[in-house]
Amino acid sequence: MAALAEGIRVVDADTHMTERHDLFTERAPKGYEDRVPHVEKVDGVDMWVIEGNTFGRAGSGGTIDRDGKKHPWRDSQGGSWTIHDGHDAAWDPETRLRFMDEIGVHAQVVFPNSIGLGGQNLVNSVSDPTLLRLCIELYNDAMAEVQAESDNRLLPMPIMPAWDIDGCVREARRCAEMGMRGVNMTAHPQDSGSPDLGDRAWDPFWEVCAGLKLPVHFHIGASQTSLSFFGTTYWPSQDEYVKPAIGGASLFLNNSQVLLNSAYSGMFDRHPELKMVSVESGIGWVPFMLEAMDYELEENAPEWFDKLQKRPSEYFRDHWYATFWFENGRGDLQHLIDQVGEGNVMFETDFPHPTSLHPSPLELVSEKISTLRPETQVKVMGGNAAELYRLW
Repeated sequence: MAALAEGIRVVDADTHMTERHDLFTERAPKGYEDRVPHVEKVDGVDMWVIEGNTFGRAGSGGTIDRDGKKHPWRDSQGGSWTIHDGHDAAWDPETRLRFMDEIGVHAQVVFPNSIGLGGQNLVNSVSDPTLLRLCIELYNDAMAEVQAESDNRLLPMPIMPAWDIDGCVREARRCAEMGMRGVNMTAHPQDSGSPDLGDRAWDPFWEVCAGLKLPVHFHIGASQTSLSFFGTTYWPSQDEYVKPAIGGASLFLNNSQVLLNSAYSGMFDRHPELKMVSVESGIGWVPFMLEAMDYELEENAPEWFDKLQKRPSEYFRDHWYATFWFENGRGDLQHLIDQVGEGNVMFETDFPHPTSLHPSPLELVSEKISTLRPETQVKVMGGNAAELYRLW
């Protein structure tokens, strides 16, 4: 195994925590115990239920079994696995911390599973706004406890009530008061009735996130719109085990739309301290998209191009981060990272999902990471994340 540069403390910028079955019920106020999300057997299968509606299997949330062996998605997370068939580190914070010590990772950023990567499954299942707000607060309270009890080694990103801009402002402030280090936002708030992210109506939210140093995270698949291809419109001709690979690869490019909307909207001129993160999207598409953003806007809307204080591509350098894990830049990872910006890239493992670098993530990437300049290694493997999340 090739040696990494000295002084690296690895920060994993994308992992997932499977929701425990009692996550909501153990915190529910009196009178809401049966109304908040809970697990029931439906036709013999553990299902998440709220207000009589199911919103997904209460399964493993991952593809790694209790013995640490990785399985195909179709047989595990997408099959019949329950939460107890998967690795305990997928849902138990104490086991997760021991697992991190074993693989040499100091801290991990954490995103949801069953409730939706951006919390969208809750929004689609609940019509009562009071109950919906309570569910989001209960989830975020639980994640704040995980962060505190881990001594900031686990950094769950709280979900936002995307249907309510004022509610997002309040919840972001509340989460910052609990010590949380960012927010998790859906890519398509218009799915729940709000304006799209480029609308100036979101300016109060951006102002709060910038002022409180809360980077806004957009995980791939964090909306119903972005998930429309995954699991619903596979080409029928493809094998059942190939279809998840199609869905997974298709999801990686979703966030290019969020990048476009943010850069063209002028939001960064109005909020120069605002930071955003494209999670689990990889970085290979970024150089082309930066070129395309500049070219297309200048060609099609030259007056708007001139109104912006910077070229669209420059907004990525100053405001965006992206995560990578299996890419090698077709043999020249340093060149790819230089094109994206070594200050804009963070490492991830995606534990415990199908594309995760399991079982030994640092061993799997050490050879290609060792080809990077030492200062680049330090930044992308932990330094950029440590600065963004105020870790040390």
